[in-house]
Amino acid sequence: MAKAIMIQGTMSNAGKSLLAAGLCRIFHQDGYRVAPFKAQNMALNSFITREGLEMGRAQVMQAECAGVEPSVLMNPILLKPTNDTGSQVIVNGEVIGNMGAREYFAYKPQLIPDVMKAYNALAAENDIIVIEGAGSPAEINLKDADCFVNMGMAKLAGAPVLLVGDIDRGGVFAQLVGTVELLEPDERAMVKGLVINKFRGDKTILDPGIEMLEKLAGIPVVGVAPYLYIEVEDEDSLTERFDRDQTVGQIDIAVIRVPRISNFTDFNPFEKMDGVSLRYVDRVSDLKQPDMIILPGTKNTMEDLLWMRQNGLEAAVLKAAAAGTVIFGVCGGYQMLGATLSDPLGVEAGGTISGIGLIPMDTVFAGDKTRTRVDGCFGQVEGDLAGLSGTELEGYEIHMGVSTLRDGAKGLTDIVDTNREDADRKADGAQFGNVYGTYVHSVFDKEMVADRIVEALGKKKGIDTSAMTGVDYQTFKETQYDILAAELRKHMDMKRIYQILEEGV
Repeated sequence: MAKAIMIQGTMSNAGKSLLAAGLCRIFHQDGYRVAPFKAQNMALNSFITREGLEMGRAQVMQAECAGVEPSVLMNPILLKPTNDTGSQVIVNGEVIGNMGAREYFAYKPQLIPDVMKAYNALAAENDIIVIEGAGSPAEINLKDADCFVNMGMAKLAGAPVLLVGDIDRGGVFAQLVGTVELLEPDERAMVKGLVINKFRGDKTILDPGIEMLEKLAGIPVVGVAPYLYIEVEDEDSLTERFDRDQTVGQIDIAVIRVPRISNFTDFNPFEKMDGVSLRYVDRVSDLKQPDMIILPGTKNTMEDLLWMRQNGLEAAVLKAAAAGTVIFGVCGGYQMLGATLSDPLGVEAGGTISGIGLIPMDTVFAGDKTRTRVDGCFGQVEGDLAGLSGTELEGYEIHMGVSTLRDGAKGLTDIVDTNREDADRKADGAQFGNVYGTYVHSVFDKEMVADRIVEALGKKKGIDTSAMTGVDYQTFKETQYDILAAELRKHMDMKRIYQILEEGV
């Protein structure tokens, strides 16, 4: 069976996912068979495996770092929040239903066999498992429900723990000491190393604090990881992408930041293009006059559309569309662009509401979720994005609705379900004037797709975009993973971490 090491944090967004990914890359580079594992993940950014199963994107990124195919075994439980107190519960890649927080806490113990079956299957095939916790192990109001999230999982796996604190948000010494103090004695004994993350500056100034920290906590500091300026996919709603500079580039793309935005990693390829600004906008005053407006995926299409309607963004999108601005919807954003949204089974909010009305199309939400990997190409595209015609694409679908086009709308892409050997090609998405939509996530990942969109937007403005070429996104990610590993090797005591891994608990 594999040896295990677990990364826990003092809070959400302390950097657990990134450090776990970096360790996966280092162990992989050192010749070990390694796999990531997170028993329970709460995120709206998800992914579909080759088997047609759904999992969190953080473990996909970590699997890529480990040089292995993403598997739902790496994330057996995924919670996708539907509101402030409830989530869609996905077990072993398949939806089992929606649950409120108290209902789920009561149900969690029944999932321990699923968690351990997945973990043991990975452990039988690998040398090292890098486990990621969630939130903080010191949430004293939730400790009784920690069957397999933080210390509960560390005990099940017999995994030593590295506890990570975020110095960038301040109070890192209090974070780490306070977390350790709130653990039970047996839990405290499992914490074998402390990590200070996101440090900027001269480390020698930090050294006296580290010495005192080790004395107070009785646990060695095994790394002071720097604030890393690298581009890897994140899945957390706390992502810094949403707070970036709103400066408008030569080609400006605005993404409507709806409250339940999902799979915002779809738009990362545009961030790598010189002269292109990708801005997340949640107020009319910030929209300005972009060259393209993107409506992203969402966990609750109807409620997020009503939010847009109430704050004026729907009207702003309609005004931009009337002026000829390119509008592009992905998944839930695509559904919003239609004429009607109906929810007869109460999958979302229930009832029927009118859509934005930019595509003659009707969407009905169904009880079954579509989960599939696809590839194909754009069909005969009209309007400003005509240059996309015939361009190859690949991605995946995750949605609960079925959309039917009315007269006047045309399909946008021709795709095939790669999860089924006998699948036929089918039309996907829709186009109507300069309004486009698709159910395919990662539709912009192939270099030529982003390039041709930017080229078309530049042509419309009379701008030469030949220097704004994109990159092969997968190759770019591999480069970033290597940078992550190299930086962690510099700032983490890997000899000590290997010793912790070997000694266990």
